[in-house]
Amino acid sequence: MRNNKAAASFQNELRLFALKTIHFLVGLALFAYVWLLFRYNGLPKSVENGFRYNVFVVIGYGVGVFFFNRIYNAYLLGYTRVRSLILAQAISQLFSVLIVYLVVSAAWNRFRSPLIFVPFLGIQVLCDGLWSAAATRVFFKLNPPKRAVLIYRNSQDLRITGSLEEKPMNRLYRIEKKLEFDGDFPDLVGQLDSFEAVFVVGVNSRCRNGILKYCQERNILGFFLPHVGDVIMLQAKHIQSFDSPVLFVGRKVLNPEYAIIKRAFDIAASFTGLVLLSPLLLLTALAIRLGDGGPALYRQIRLTKDGREFRIVKFRSMRMDAEKNGGARLSTSNDDRITPVGRMIRKCRLDELPQLWNILRGDMSFVGPRPERPEIAARYSKNISDFQLRLQVRAGLTGYAQIYGKYSTGPYEKLEFDLLYIKNMSVLTDIRLLFATIWVLFSPKSAEGVGAGYTTALCTGEDDCEEKKNPDSGK
Repeated sequence: MRNNKAAASFQNELRLFALKTIHFLVGLALFAYVWLLFRYNGLPKSVENGFRYNVFVVIGYGVGVFFFNRIYNAYLLGYTRVRSLILAQAISQLFSVLIVYLVVSAAWNRFRSPLIFVPFLGIQVLCDGLWSAAATRVFFKLNPPKRAVLIYRNSQDLRITGSLEEKPMNRLYRIEKKLEFDGDFPDLVGQLDSFEAVFVVGVNSRCRNGILKYCQERNILGFFLPHVGDVIMLQAKHIQSFDSPVLFVGRKVLNPEYAIIKRAFDIAASFTGLVLLSPLLLLTALAIRLGDGGPALYRQIRLTKDGREFRIVKFRSMRMDAEKNGGARLSTSNDDRITPVGRMIRKCRLDELPQLWNILRGDMSFVGPRPERPEIAARYSKNISDFQLRLQVRAGLTGYAQIYGKYSTGPYEKLEFDLLYIKNMSVLTDIRLLFATIWVLFSPKSAEGVGAGYTTALCTGEDDCEEKKNPDSGK
């Protein structure tokens, strides 16, 4: 029975792979056609001279699309809404065309009008829309909703899993049972047999390990929200000097080559950005000054590597007296402290641009954990003992938490995102995250504030922190 299920699943994956391949090849053929029009000002009768050059250009475009599709999950059917698939594919094609155009123009030492690529991109977006809608329908036809059980430890864990019952997840998994449980695994066995998928969050490690093995043995899909310890163990290295498997973990130390490349890129890119964006910076500063007469820049103490304090620079988006009724607190949804100009620059992320100066100075990097205020970090650390682990590396402008989470994502989840980045730090990871950050600009949810009345993403005040505590103990 399990073999039949695995075979059917493999066949479905093959069908979906064929659909993705067809879409990719059609896009490649369209680009090849437009490229010939661009190079020869019309379709040539013969392309014997320079034929190889054309092939290399088309392959280069294909590699670019493949790379960006991976970054933006442009083929993640089922788990992504149709409009998000279309947007991801359109951005991938736009960047790939732009890169090919710039590289070829630099090689030719002349820049011809790129307007011929505009209708190509329009036609391609139309194809993307038709394909995404059709492929999504095929995906759900091949993958009807799976019966699922949710196993959690307490109400805080249940809050974290709220998105499971929202689109598009509810079309993939139908939560038929929610089980509050933190006992021993043998007491669970009889309650899992009838389900095709299991979601686990917050239960003790021995029980969770039992569920994990059970899912593998019975070919049941298992989804486990990790503990901080799990993420740390992902960094472990196998030590071969022992006759038994031994895993080693330690504080993150960057290898010299990566550290030099990362810092050199930060200096070059931040300096270039400050120069090229100087007109935009000046206009934004002027708009803020004219808005309420206050200063354009806002400086605030933040924490970076090893807990070192520095002054972060941002464009001011709130009133001058934003914190007169209390100390440090995050902005909320529909926060009345945000000025009209501030609301606009926040939506466009322009308020973050002055941090290029912090990157140039060495306080921050382009990619890394976002720097917290000392007061808020201290409050989080009272409830999450591992929160300081994110200070192993230099703070950053963007990172996993900013791309895959949002402003109001809980501190425990942000910590896990930050530790995942620290585990995966590399030049390629940084490049992928920088390009993926562009996706955030199209996602208004990423800038949503915390709930009304909350001073942090965790609690409304000192007295409430214990009630809203993330279940860090035991994790």
